[in-house]
Amino acid sequence: MLQEINFDGLIGPTHNYAALSFGNLASQTNAGATSRPRDAALQGLAKMRFVMGLGLPQGYLLPLERPNTVWLRALGFSGSDDAVCAAAHAADPRLFAQGCSASAMWTANAATVSPAPDTLDRRTHISVANLSRMVHRSIEHGETEAMLRRAFAHLHFAVHAALPASFGDEGAANHMRLAAEHHLPGLEIFVYGEEAGRFPARQNRRASEAIARRHALDPARTAFVAQSQDAIDAGAFHNDVVAVANGRVLFAHEQAFADPAGLRGWLGEAMADAVFIEVPAAAVPLEDAISSYLFNSQLLTLPGGEMALILPGECETCGSVRTWLDTLLAADTPIRHLHFVNVRESMRNGGGPACLRLRVAAAPHTIDPRFLLTPARADALEALIEAHWPETITPGDLGSADLWGQARAARGALLGLLGL
Repeated sequence: MLQEINFDGLIGPTHNYAALSFGNLASQTNAGATSRPRDAALQGLAKMRFVMGLGLPQGYLLPLERPNTVWLRALGFSGSDDAVCAAAHAADPRLFAQGCSASAMWTANAATVSPAPDTLDRRTHISVANLSRMVHRSIEHGETEAMLRRAFAHLHFAVHAALPASFGDEGAANHMRLAAEHHLPGLEIFVYGEEAGRFPARQNRRASEAIARRHALDPARTAFVAQSQDAIDAGAFHNDVVAVANGRVLFAHEQAFADPAGLRGWLGEAMADAVFIEVPAAAVPLEDAISSYLFNSQLLTLPGGEMALILPGECETCGSVRTWLDTLLAADTPIRHLHFVNVRESMRNGGGPACLRLRVAAAPHTIDPRFLLTPARADALEALIEAHWPETITPGDLGSADLWGQARAARGALLGLLGL
């Protein structure tokens, strides 16, 4: 039977705060701060351990090669790897920072996944995201595709290359699925933005439509929904900052969608027992929802059938959010448990618990076991991170050959450990 498996991004050794993501308020606010890559990776691994401890299968995806000297060479820099890095940093420090970004850690942007019960050929379709709206992310999809083709090489899966860059696609961060059970046919909701406001819309409607076609989804069970401009302008650069779905529950802020009544009506017709939990702006202002990343929590179905929210610790300290969560637990909804986790290093760059994971409904035996977490593998990864990841990175460190060498050695040790 299919199970939902969360594949978290293992946070890479070049995690830093270069503020490369326009419209991501946390990223911009922490520009130039000192990052802690070792703590970041350990925090992410601790979250994976916690979810695994709830009785759920857990996978991971690997950090990409950074600095990305292949990309830098394509831009005209030449010589040894260190010479390429030195020349690029001297010529254009921001360009070089883009080539050093550890942003692939947010695997919610890696791809869009349609499980086998939803597709015409009954295979799980995975479309790699082009991430074309941000330079530092647009360079990821080739490496990501190669990794996904290795992890999901079984005939059960169909892995698709990224769409043409003209049609911006940000992956599962703008995609939601509702189904009575993960192994049953479900509804797929694609959320897109319009180019009309303070910040750029990341997800293009035509990109979403193309993915629905290539995944051979049932049009009657597929919806294309506009994100509200208020949400985008407030810093909800992806839909998963203001909405998340799981099972038959859609959990969203009142201002998440341009036409919430229309979405509610469609849900009522397509899934009679769907539960739309809408948080009113009067209870949780949009600014609090975004700063705390309330909706970037992981909404999970536990082995016993009840649902739990895996929330960033910031939700516990935000007054309006904490008060509303108490109200939620007292209400009669499928969400019965709250768990707060520390992913502070990711949060400071604008990524909460849900940003760090890609959901794949699959039978575990169809997945390359090197991408599945076990307690023993978690122990080994923790020891490797402690030994190889930098403790801190300041803005000035990005130009250091010592850092480049350490990053290469760390990733090399990781690949060696996993037999990759």
